[in-house]
Amino acid sequence: MEYQTPQFFRLMQYAAAAERDVVELVSGGPDWNAPPAIGEGLHEFADLDGNDYQYPPSAGLADLREEIAARRGVAIENVVVTNGAGEANSLALAAALDRDAGTEVLLTDPVYPYYPGKTQLFGGVPRYVPVDADGSLDPAAVRERASDETAAIVVNTPNNPTGAVYDEETMAELVEIAAAHDAILVSDEVYDHFDYTGEFASALAVDSPHRIVTNAFSKSMAITGFRVGYGVFPDELVDGVRSRHMLVNVAGSRPAQYAVLRALRGTGPEYYERNRERLVRRIDGFTDALDDTGAEYTAPDGGFYVMARFPEFPGTMKNAERLVDEAGVAAMPGETFGEARADWFRFALVSPEIETAGRRLVDFFG
Repeated sequence: MEYQTPQFFRLMQYAAAAERDVVELVSGGPDWNAPPAIGEGLHEFADLDGNDYQYPPSAGLADLREEIAARRGVAIENVVVTNGAGEANSLALAAALDRDAGTEVLLTDPVYPYYPGKTQLFGGVPRYVPVDADGSLDPAAVRERASDETAAIVVNTPNNPTGAVYDEETMAELVEIAAAHDAILVSDEVYDHFDYTGEFASALAVDSPHRIVTNAFSKSMAITGFRVGYGVFPDELVDGVRSRHMLVNVAGSRPAQYAVLRALRGTGPEYYERNRERLVRRIDGFTDALDDTGAEYTAPDGGFYVMARFPEFPGTMKNAERLVDEAGVAAMPGETFGEARADWFRFALVSPEIETAGRRLVDFFG
């Protein structure tokens, strides 16, 4: 697979400029409300003395880092609050490649396009591991491709775009493979609150200097605009990560971090459960519509994306534009995620118009 600049915004702009109404299922931004404690936290911050409006500590507010560390069972010193999971992943890949322990980065195919882009940005060479038909990742396939040139293995669980959830055995084996080749497992767990199987396992369950875990509150709290994420880095790498983070950002947003801390402490499990239930209903309804189109699809075990393949309608950008113009539905073409699902489309079920999108697809393909 030759990496291309991610096409998400290009397709969203195309859909926005369409002459007809379009159900946009491209973006991964949740359409439900943030927990009330987010707004409450912002109001509290606004009422503070103006002296509190200055730079926060570069690595993040100490109370927020402490809260994250306690919840994840790690030391506060290993937590760096970042500009979303995107920066956390960039820091992780840069740290893995900076060790002079190889230049290759193993990625799944299909893959979230930003991973190969970041790999190449930092001078790495992407190599791809095809996933199974259901989206699951066989560690044996990773082991087969790993070598002494492997600097990092990057996984995302629950997975974007396949919806696969990696269990404890898989994660432990991936960390072991990374350690065997002096590589770093980078586990992006930004969709961890959207596991429908109960099988999700964080790489943090394995105590190893060969794993980094990244995450954010963008999806779980429906605050993609706040850009508050974090990484948990091993002792050997965290100082270099903090330096790079400071040189690039100086610091993150104090009010956003303050509000996230307030929401972590003030939001109960029922908020996350309601959103999971909402998504399960959407997945069920949308896949019922896909059945009526004659499509092949994978029902996700986690996250909020569905991949589908339609007869004689491959997942190209040209066909994605046809869906916009003729069906009134915008979906990402599979070719943007790699070769393994090039004939497929990815639908982000974060719109109140999922039922409408399903009907339009049935009409278009029926």
